[in-house]
Amino acid sequence: MATTNKKKNRKKIYIFSGIGILVLVLIAVVIFGGKKENIVTVQTEKVKRMTITQVVEATGKIDPQTQVKINAEVSGEIIDIPVKEGDRVKRGQLLVRIKPDTYIADKEQAVANVNRSKSFLQQREADFRKIESEYKRQQTLFQKGLISESDLESIKNSFEVAKSNVDAARYDIENSEAMLSRTKENLNKTSIYSAIDGVVSQLLLKQGERVSGSSFMQGTEIMTVSNLSVMEARVQVNENDVVLISLNDTARVEVDAYPNRTFTAVVYQIANTALTRAAGTQEEVTNFEVRLLLLDKSVEFRPGMSCSAKIETETKRDVLAVPLQSVTTRDQKEKRAEEGSGDEGEAAAADAEKKKDKLKPDEVVFAIETGFARKKIVKTGISSDQYIEVIDGVKEGLEIVKGSYRAISRELEDSTRVRVDNDKKFVKKDNE
Repeated sequence: MATTNKKKNRKKIYIFSGIGILVLVLIAVVIFGGKKENIVTVQTEKVKRMTITQVVEATGKIDPQTQVKINAEVSGEIIDIPVKEGDRVKRGQLLVRIKPDTYIADKEQAVANVNRSKSFLQQREADFRKIESEYKRQQTLFQKGLISESDLESIKNSFEVAKSNVDAARYDIENSEAMLSRTKENLNKTSIYSAIDGVVSQLLLKQGERVSGSSFMQGTEIMTVSNLSVMEARVQVNENDVVLISLNDTARVEVDAYPNRTFTAVVYQIANTALTRAAGTQEEVTNFEVRLLLLDKSVEFRPGMSCSAKIETETKRDVLAVPLQSVTTRDQKEKRAEEGSGDEGEAAAADAEKKKDKLKPDEVVFAIETGFARKKIVKTGISSDQYIEVIDGVKEGLEIVKGSYRAISRELEDSTRVRVDNDKKFVKKDNE
């Protein structure tokens, strides 16, 4: 019986001992596992020398450099449009004829008014000559003392009135002739001719429709004539980028209608006034229109085609460069913490804290040194769509991190342990 109890006690000891050992193992795993160093997998590339071309990207439309909108300058019914959309026209060719009947009648009435004014002038001149003769005769009689001074003054007044009537009649003729010129001009405006050689790129109205127009306001738009031999890309450039662009900069234009093709263009006009959309809202955008002259004459572009452009603003050769995504920013907190110790250090830190808002983040890259990421503060220059110039902070051949986006932007700090895996493809995710 005693032997049986001893065996039971020994069994309990083994069980509890095993449980205790297991608990100790679990505690050790938790303690030492919690201290396991985090290793970040990265992709790298070496700093190298290359040619970098800074590019400003923009989107817009293709339009003719020269296009003329044909608007009515007089009102009436369109009785003839001898062209159709797509027709080629020559300078001076008839495009539109507006019914002229009313304007012919106005002209005839103006001619009659001129003739009437001329006839009235002849009558006034005859009256003037008669009174002038009488006035001279009365002057002679007054000198001989045969009439009184009041009689002479009376005939003098009649003479002045007759002279004024002649002047008024002449002014009436000038007014009538001016009205005649206006009616002739309006009559001429009933026939509209092309001002340039080009193509009817847009036809808005047809025969029988009515138009309105006057010399004081823009009339009804009838059509557009465009010179399609010289085309341009009109693109919208952000206000932060437009300052980088200069006249005669080269641009590479891609047109949606011609996929897999790139067309060369040059900057020939930069707007001075901004185009603002959604003003006063959070979505407000301020752009400037930049016009690019397309140099390729072998392709038939159509007005309104969508396009995108890469404007080459500056090129530097044989400069140190790193992938664009390799450069990130880090706050200058560490720099402030290292600015001293003791009372002086505390004062410097306090002063630095006051200037916190004025300190800009450092531009940094992470270099690989013996399995660790080392933060390198750099000074950058121009950038292309893939690489950015590094003016100071790294040397040629230095291995730096270029991926992943999460690692560069969030995970890496100075002395972070890393594992290089250049066979892995990193995908940049904006939501990371």
